[in-house]
Amino acid sequence: MDPIRLQILARLREPDSASGVARALGMPRQRVGYHVRALEKARLLRSVGERRRGNYIEHLLQATATFYVVGPQALGLLGTEVGSIRDRFSSAYLIAAASRTIGDVGVLRERARAAGRQLPTLTLEGEVRFASPEEQRAFADELTDSFAALVARYHDDQAERGRRFRIVISGHPALPADPASPRSSN
Repeated sequence: MDPIRLQILARLREPDSASGVARALGMPRQRVGYHVRALEKARLLRSVGERRRGNYIEHLLQATATFYVVGPQALGLLGTEVGSIRDRFSSAYLIAAASRTIGDVGVLRERARAAGRQLPTLTLEGEVRFASPEEQRAFADELTDSFAALVARYHDDQAERGRRFRIVISGHPALPADPASPRSSN
């Protein structure tokens, strides 16, 4: 993505006009306007009102999200597809599953927002330090068995008003703690 467009999106986390963004970034209004139109066309910006400034009215814009993630569908043939990877223990499969989750949740969030509803989700996260590869394998086996038992216990294909959920459990080595990172304090 063009660096100017990234700056514009960052500035428009809060409502402002294209002229206001141009002033803040020290750029010509026409140049910012060109990029704003492209961002609106891509549905990354939306109109949120107007304000009077002197003798004219400014149209206020705001980014459609606080954060963005590129979904795999945006990459077309370059995106990772779960069905195309056979090794469920590979990093490629993990990335494909995570990408599918990002894409699905993005679509579901928009649908929930449009319906004025909240999207029910669940996220579990934890770290385990294994003493040995054998313990890591035993953990994986026990987790697999427990997961399969829970799925068998609660899955009801005949539930008249049931709702299907996709549950993804993944694991990867944890990155070493970086004291300078804001994530380290979480």
